[in-house]
Amino acid sequence: MTDEDVEAAGPDAGGAGTGRRRRIAARAATGAAFLLVLAALITPDEFALLSPAAFVRIPVEGVLGVALILVVPAKARRYAAGTAGAVLGLVLVLKAMDIGFDAVLVRPFDLVLDWPLLRPAVEFVDESAGRAGAIAAVVLTVLLTAGVIALMSLSALRLCRVVVRHDRTAARTAAVLGTIWVVCAVLGAQLVHGVPVASRSAAVLAYDHARAVRASLNDREEFAKAAAVDRFRDTPGDRLLAGLRGKDVVLAFVESYGRSAVENPQFAPQVGAVLDRGSQRLREAGFASRSGWLTSSTAGGGSWLAHATLLSGLWIDNQQRYRTLVNSDRLTLNTAFRRADSRTVALMPAITRAWPEGTFYGYDKVYDERNLGYRGPRFSFATMPDQYTLSTLQHAELARKDRSPVMAETALVSSHAPWASVPRLVPWDEVGDGSIFTGMGKGYDAPWPAGGRIRTEYRRSIEYTLNTLVSYMETYGNDRTVLVFLGDHQPAPLITGPGASRDVPVTIVAKDEAVLGKISEWNWQDGLRPGRNTPVWPMSAFRDRFLTAFGG
Repeated sequence: MTDEDVEAAGPDAGGAGTGRRRRIAARAATGAAFLLVLAALITPDEFALLSPAAFVRIPVEGVLGVALILVVPAKARRYAAGTAGAVLGLVLVLKAMDIGFDAVLVRPFDLVLDWPLLRPAVEFVDESAGRAGAIAAVVLTVLLTAGVIALMSLSALRLCRVVVRHDRTAARTAAVLGTIWVVCAVLGAQLVHGVPVASRSAAVLAYDHARAVRASLNDREEFAKAAAVDRFRDTPGDRLLAGLRGKDVVLAFVESYGRSAVENPQFAPQVGAVLDRGSQRLREAGFASRSGWLTSSTAGGGSWLAHATLLSGLWIDNQQRYRTLVNSDRLTLNTAFRRADSRTVALMPAITRAWPEGTFYGYDKVYDERNLGYRGPRFSFATMPDQYTLSTLQHAELARKDRSPVMAETALVSSHAPWASVPRLVPWDEVGDGSIFTGMGKGYDAPWPAGGRIRTEYRRSIEYTLNTLVSYMETYGNDRTVLVFLGDHQPAPLITGPGASRDVPVTIVAKDEAVLGKISEWNWQDGLRPGRNTPVWPMSAFRDRFLTAFGG
């Protein structure tokens, strides 16, 4: 006997008290099943659209589902409902993935290309919350996924039985809701902008992801066509980067330094003041600077994709492209400098294990967390402060006598999420092995800043890194030094708010006027702060423009 049978049998079935409790339990279970199915059908798949009003919608898939149950032969109903429920469970899981990716990477989940990104996500949890937290997160995710699919299938079966038992009421309700849906669709009714009352979000999501799967399956071929074109592949070393001959070039990626840090009203007054003061300080030290915008291939995370895009001159926006690139012989900026007789080094404080990609980029030396010699505290995700990384560059490479020119690439990670602890600048001659930073860092398991404070801490971290770069040039820069620094990507929408662009600032600083004279045609803004109308290029365009400007 099902719960619905008990409900129909009346209070004498099993005793008045027991029957009442079972009726209440049956109605609660049916209500829960209805809400779960409804949530799967109408939940928006974008983080910014989540609000209570976004759930006041009529799903056309639900209306059609009721009609289908009423016309399907009785023997097939159970199988149809169970299968539909399982599929709907998968849709809900996919929506959750889309919401998560949209909240962090500002795009939906790619069913073909994004699975390799789950490993870095687990590693980030491991770094931020410890190994136990990472294992618990993986186990919980697997259990929740299986549980949602199973529970959705059971919910669909339960609702199927209710519809069959109350077929006339169900048919009338479906007809009324279908009529209202058509009217709302014609009128374009919305309670939340971008979320129509006449919902078909589940069907649209399935269709969009099916199209994305087809495009993703063809992506390897498309990328191969783009990679086959390289105008600098066979350029002799004596004709590469002649305009920077004898210079030490430092290319610094600043984590999460995006356009929002410069223009968003939450950050612009303070960050803008740091950039303007930095421009003045550098001028007083004899340096000039110019700044522009680049559109990153990623947002919110995936820094290595942005690095690869800038260095290779190819648009690297997924892990498949990245793996294909690093297994190719593509000329990167690093290998161009190496071909032009510079010593190439990388300082990657966030790298904590073997990094075979370093061979592809053509570094003569890679400094990572294991050989940078840091003896101070950890700053949440950041293994060490940016000041220590730049200090090591200076003392381990640039202070050496009788050396070749150096091209150094570094990833400055003090501004990496979760912004739980921000270092302070110390005198450069006291940096040493990093012990001086003891007491500043809160360790890798430091809690995320609560509420609106996370935006304040993000801003402070950007200010710290910008001040560190300016101070580095004041302290160690000379006629031979050329600094190129840029953001790798915008931070997540939690920081920027919805609708932010993917643009990041890029700046070149040099004391030699001839260096900036080479890029006069770029129409970049003087100083460290790019103008609102300064030209915007795809990040993939930088390599060719740079090699052209400074070529022989």
